[in-house]
Amino acid sequence: MTSSHPIPWTTAEILEATAGELVSGDLQRAFAKVYIDSRMTADDGVFVAITGEIHDGHKFLPEVVDQGVRGLVINREKTEHLPLAAWKKMGAACIAVADTTRALGDMAAFNRRRSHASVVGITGSNGKTTTRQLTATVVSQQYNTLATAGNFNNEIGLPLTLLGLASDHQWAVVELGTNNPGEIARLADICSPDIGVITNIGPAHLEGLGSIEGVAREKGSLLNGLRKNGKAVLNADDPRVLQLARQSRHEVVLYGLSADAAVRATDVHENEEGISFTLNLADKNISIRLNSPGRFMATNALAAAAVGYQLGLSGSTIKAGLEAFRPVGGRMNILHTLNGIHIIDDTYNANPDSMQVALSTLKTMRAGSRGIFVAGDMLELGDQAPSLHGKIGAMAARSGIRRLYAKGEFADQVVCGARDEGMPAANTITGSRQEIIADLTGWLGPGDWVLVKGSRGMAMEKVVEGIKAWAEGSRG
Repeated sequence: MTSSHPIPWTTAEILEATAGELVSGDLQRAFAKVYIDSRMTADDGVFVAITGEIHDGHKFLPEVVDQGVRGLVINREKTEHLPLAAWKKMGAACIAVADTTRALGDMAAFNRRRSHASVVGITGSNGKTTTRQLTATVVSQQYNTLATAGNFNNEIGLPLTLLGLASDHQWAVVELGTNNPGEIARLADICSPDIGVITNIGPAHLEGLGSIEGVAREKGSLLNGLRKNGKAVLNADDPRVLQLARQSRHEVVLYGLSADAAVRATDVHENEEGISFTLNLADKNISIRLNSPGRFMATNALAAAAVGYQLGLSGSTIKAGLEAFRPVGGRMNILHTLNGIHIIDDTYNANPDSMQVALSTLKTMRAGSRGIFVAGDMLELGDQAPSLHGKIGAMAARSGIRRLYAKGEFADQVVCGARDEGMPAANTITGSRQEIIADLTGWLGPGDWVLVKGSRGMAMEKVVEGIKAWAEGSRG
């Protein structure tokens, strides 16, 4: 990774990138960085006034100008309500565009083209954030690499990442997310990947994408956005991804546990410290130890290894990158309290496939100990939400857990699914976060394993915090 300075802008370059209209200002005026948050602007930056669902950046323009900012990108429809004459006298470079969010993406695409960096674009229903972090860690072992920060994977976050490109960056590793049809195509158009990775295709964001077939079409559009000589790195273990591989006009590299994969893993072993496996890379077998639990992590690591292999990295370099990986917060983090409770914090997000993987990991981790599952709603599943939540409850019961807690609109469906599989009603509890924490902490004992998981909007990390606070208090 690097702390290099982003490539600077001139007014003329912003006009070229956005096809905007110059309202005022000097074409050669230079700007060091692009901002969308009025609280973070600097007087040598350009402020793009994004109109979002909650905030409208145009309302903060007077404040930004008062702070000394003299580069402004605004929506053309807003110009009649702004003091443009006064800003012109101040020497502000003001550019009007049809849509400031699209302009931000156009600036990012322009920046990507003028930089010397190549791009890896990663999408999928599950594992894309972890795969992105693994891939960035591998690639950065040899190349100066820019990577998506946090969850910057949408039409605002991805451009902000690419606008951070510096002249000495060699690669960028970015994540592409979606809620609705056409979003991946737009993001791929912005980042123009040299390598496209699809981790898997599952029932996520069904509310916007409609069906699993809609998810497949949306994720597959990444491959249509690859550069002319781009390569597709695809999961050989996912039938829907394999179908995309057969349809791709680009060179395809398969990874996975399947014997058909060019980059594959064998001898996968899992314990509470992480997993180990043998990486089969061409004619080399390399032993790998990852600092994160869950068999699924082997597949995520294989995607990163496949990218590294395409970049010409040696087996030892790929190994060093994989083993340097540390989990992202809230993604399958194992926490051990001083009073003997083990928590699997997987609260970052959830969909049916990731729930299944998490329950499988809980079963492996707890071995013969008691297991508890605290489930929050899976969001954006549309009409299929009730049945899919019921299936999660049934799956939880079959996994052999001792106790099930559920929170959210579909909590009743979760516990009904578990009871239908024979789980005693007394062991299935619904309620608020506070009620769940109170009941759970009154029941937990040393050696118990607790999995906490739900969609981001459910804020299930507060349950983890509650258990940890109780554990700290109970030992004193």
